[in-house]
Amino acid sequence: MCVLGLGALAGAAGGGALQTLATVASIAGTLYSGVSAYQSGKAQAKAYENQAKTEAQLTATQDQRQRAKMSAQIATQRAEIMGRGIDLSSPTAVYLGQTAAQEMSFDSQAIRSAGAARQAELSTQAKLARANASAGLIKGVVGAAGTFLTDGPELWPNLFPQRQLA
Repeated sequence: MCVLGLGALAGAAGGGALQTLATVASIAGTLYSGVSAYQSGKAQAKAYENQAKTEAQLTATQDQRQRAKMSAQIATQRAEIMGRGIDLSSPTAVYLGQTAAQEMSFDSQAIRSAGAARQAELSTQAKLARANASAGLIKGVVGAAGTFLTDGPELWPNLFPQRQLA
């Protein structure tokens, strides 16, 4: 209804008013588009940052669970060795214990490395979203300024008075 009222007003005032209204609407729309792109990009960056924090927590939990699982297996292995009457200081028992500890360390490192890679990916995505947000805002401002500078002198001839150079 408001748009119809503006159209009727512009029609009554003549073609110049309609052209002015269209230019102002174009400038406002371009600015709004830029601000909207900026806000959207910032929100997306925040979501990536939150996901990276969640990934860090999940990685820590997964690592902790895997270490607990391996510790339980080592304890079971130790009990089986003792149950067979083998001394825990024997070369075989020591070798089995070292091998199990190495496996636990390798599993833990793999979990932490995968988590760190995912966090780095999300951090990069957040930086990219922030850059796109800024680019969207700049595009909106520059587009609006371009429209103003292109259409302004035609619509408002005295807007930019010509200066004579001596």
